[in-house]
Amino acid sequence: MFVILVYDIKQVRVTKVLKKCREYLYWVQNSVFEGEITGAGLKKLKMELGHIMHPEEDSVIIYNLRTTKYYSREIMGVEKGGMDQII
Repeated sequence: MFVILVYDIKQVRVTKVLKKCREYLYWVQNSVFEGEITGAGLKKLKMELGHIMHPEEDSVIIYNLRTTKYYSREIMGVEKGGMDQII
């Protein structure tokens, strides 16, 4: 499946969330990740993020696309992140 993950995390935890998301997805912009991931991988990522974030202060939104058949991507301006910056 293809997912787009966005987050709004309190500053003290943002580095941990950034590193965790980079283990599974491609960083495309500040607080935005995307990429192919298995169901098990997504479940593991969500569990690991759940250990880092505080539900009362932080937010993570995951858009799940079952197929990329109707997906298109348009970039205006500077492209940040990208697949060449995978750790």
